[in-house]
Amino acid sequence: MSRPALPWRCVWLTGASQGIGLALAEALAQQGVTVCASARNEEALQALARRSRLWSGKVVAYPLDITDSSAVAQTLVRIEAEQGLPQLVIFNAGSHHPTPATHFKSDEVRQLLELNVMGTCHCLEAVLPRYIQHNTGHIAVVASLAGYRGLPSAAGYGASKAALNNLLEALAIDLYRTNIKLQVINPGFVRTPLTDRNPFPMPFLLEPEQAVAAIIAGLQSHRAEIRFPRRFALIMGLLRLLPARLYRYLMARATGYDR
Repeated sequence: MSRPALPWRCVWLTGASQGIGLALAEALAQQGVTVCASARNEEALQALARRSRLWSGKVVAYPLDITDSSAVAQTLVRIEAEQGLPQLVIFNAGSHHPTPATHFKSDEVRQLLELNVMGTCHCLEAVLPRYIQHNTGHIAVVASLAGYRGLPSAAGYGASKAALNNLLEALAIDLYRTNIKLQVINPGFVRTPLTDRNPFPMPFLLEPEQAVAAIIAGLQSHRAEIRFPRRFALIMGLLRLLPARLYRYLMARATGYDR
């Protein structure tokens, strides 16, 4: 049985060269979507574009470093001229490296915030005026369940993802009376080169293909937040309700930091 057609003709996706972004670009193009794929790794993007020639949709490479606000703006101008204004943008680009208290460095946190938060803001700054002008559009930003509460060795990463959750919630209120759809995507642990850096056990670890299926289904829903896997998201949601002292005790026990 063939899958129903997706509702987007053109999608702009950042962070498309590896991990969730790569799997998402492949899945969308295989289902007939034109994917404007951005990432810093031009070679990986071009390889992806070549593979897409066999699919019903296509991938067009738009190499980009989202920490460069001028380059972001210029890339969207180029996409709009060549492919039309994307109906959906998925701002997925981001990074993670551990920032434990024993080796805490402010420069490493700054780098995470520059990419994960300010890079996303550069993308939003470029696309929001166009969507507001046309009173239409769909924006999805990939954050993380790590933004719910602090996780061991993830002070910088968690802070950046908490910021994205708050950012999208605020913008959604500002745009409440428009036809612009905003969603935040909060995955749990997905097997990628980034999660391979985590020094602790990762419960409910998903493969990228499982994450992509959840994302595509969520993007077609009216949910403000797309979070998965379901059981882990529920647990993290409940943990947000715990007093700080109890949460710290339970997390230290669960991850071995009490030893």
